[in-house]
Amino acid sequence: MVASGFGGPEVLRTVPTSPGDPGPGNVLLEVRAAAVNPIDWKMYAAGPGNDPSRLPLRLGLEVAGVVTAVGPSVRWLSPGDEVIAWRVQGGYASHLEVSEQVTCRRPRTLDWPAASGLLLAGTTAVHTLAATGTHDGDVVLVHGGSGGVGRMAVQLAVLRGARVIATGSPDVHEDLQALGAVPVAHGPGLLERVREAERTTGPVTVAVDTVGSDEALDVSVAVVADRLRVATIAGFGRAASLGIRALGGGPGADPGTAVRDAARAQLAELAADGSLDVRVARTFPLDDAAQAHRVSQEGHARGKLVLLP
Repeated sequence: MVASGFGGPEVLRTVPTSPGDPGPGNVLLEVRAAAVNPIDWKMYAAGPGNDPSRLPLRLGLEVAGVVTAVGPSVRWLSPGDEVIAWRVQGGYASHLEVSEQVTCRRPRTLDWPAASGLLLAGTTAVHTLAATGTHDGDVVLVHGGSGGVGRMAVQLAVLRGARVIATGSPDVHEDLQALGAVPVAHGPGLLERVREAERTTGPVTVAVDTVGSDEALDVSVAVVADRLRVATIAGFGRAASLGIRALGGGPGADPGTAVRDAARAQLAELAADGSLDVRVARTFPLDDAAQAHRVSQEGHARGKLVLLP
């Protein structure tokens, strides 16, 4: 599945490919599930600076699948091994060649759709907590607690011994409570509701913004004294002026490559022992990738969206 042009999901097309034999250090996967992430459709969105020479764009950054062949110099994997892989290119496919270095074993506690959605959100969440120095005794405000990254950040912060306040619409509050967070509704009056929640948790010391709204940024800097302990993965436009940490792939952001790469094995272990829950909101056949992207663009999915080749 590729983006044949720039625009909306209507530009997505399926094309035949022949993966061939994997090269040195690489393995060939039979893809069982490929997670959908907002960066996928942002890659082909129409806008200034679109370069036609990049077309067609192969989409999909994280997958789960079975190793069917190994190339020279592969040390740890063999045909039949079940793995998850991130960061890959072209994961929206039935078969995909990837470097052995971007894989880890599939936790048996995760089915194929959930396994495909573990690493991108999980490594991003790890980066936010590492960058803000979150530790035992902190009180963490997570904006967008029901989203892919937000839900991971809630769970990982709790595992670090922190108390968590998480924003979300009322229909996700029960889930957030089950994860160990104190839920608060976003929208007008958020600052007052966070202050009320602090009566239970204590003062907020860290804020993680996965939303990027002015509301999330303004409340974060209002409640956290040290702005270097406020991190955003979406509000890149205001991060510098507010003096907070911008993380990820946005302009001026810290990509945290080493931190994220090192987190793969840790996340797999936590998922394997049941400490991390990956919620899959909906699955789609690979041929329905355009519809999956439309749902993702609406921003109301309560969990991961996953393509099944």
